[in-house]
Amino acid sequence: MFHVEKQSGDQLKDYQMLVKQVEAITAGEPDLIANLANAASLLYHSLSDVNWAGFYLAKNGELVLGPFHGLPACVRIPSGKGVCGTAFATGDVQRIADVHSFPGHIACDAASQSEIVIPLKVNDEIIGVLDIDSPVKDRFDEIDETYLIQFTEVLQKALSASADA
Repeated sequence: MFHVEKQSGDQLKDYQMLVKQVEAITAGEPDLIANLANAASLLYHSLSDVNWAGFYLAKNGELVLGPFHGLPACVRIPSGKGVCGTAFATGDVQRIADVHSFPGHIACDAASQSEIVIPLKVNDEIIGVLDIDSPVKDRFDEIDETYLIQFTEVLQKALSASADA
């Protein structure tokens, strides 16, 4: 049985534990949806001040809602639209302190104030994005970005192994 470790209050220590936990839950599991579902749950239940954590997957040039935790969300996001679509189109992390100041922001949850989106790549192709929203402005900092990139790298490794099998 798996349980989420309580946060210690030490941001670096907590993220190091989170990366170890995603390594543990994806080890040897080849299924994309199972890995993303567990990863979304892990993030949602581990991070403070988060109201949505999940994935959008690339399908026919747009993003389609994948596994997540939080309120129901937008189902489809066109490439280049909103924070997620911008990360998908550019391949760059989007760390937005105030989503209401982001041109073309798509408001799936009116409570969201800040957001971080990290592209997921398998074999150099963007297969989707990790999206995390917060009801707090400027919630995500450089440490969040660094460790969430490490978190997605663990996922990408697991997903690459399943794609190669």
